[in-house]
Amino acid sequence: MATIHVDVVSAEASIFAGEATFVTLPGEAGELGILPGHAPLISRIRPGTVRISRADNGEEEDIFVAGGLIEVQPGIVTVLADTAIRSAELDETKAEAARKSAEEALSKATDKTEIAVVEAELAMLAAQLAAIRKLRNRH
Repeated sequence: MATIHVDVVSAEASIFAGEATFVTLPGEAGELGILPGHAPLISRIRPGTVRISRADNGEEEDIFVAGGLIEVQPGIVTVLADTAIRSAELDETKAEAARKSAEEALSKATDKTEIAVVEAELAMLAAQLAAIRKLRNRH
């Protein structure tokens, strides 16, 4: 079976490095599916879930990303994420509390830059909560 090497890294850490048979992720223009032999590609990614079909055990590895870039080269996929969190480490209670805090900050924001920053944070938190709920319903 053909495989492709996948690296998912954030500013904080390397989250995943291994062989996969298939990778899906939220591309800027829609969902991307990457198979071994995929054409070279560089694209921005939206907040959402990177799903990696592992070659070693056939299981799926789910990683939430808060946006970033993907680079596909022959034999390797590199996801450079702003923030990346393994699905097992996602905490719905913390994400919901952060969303409420951001909504409160937005209601008090007056500067356009501050409003834009808080709106971006809210969009990321909404995507994280959606990913948590989708993963919970899948398992």
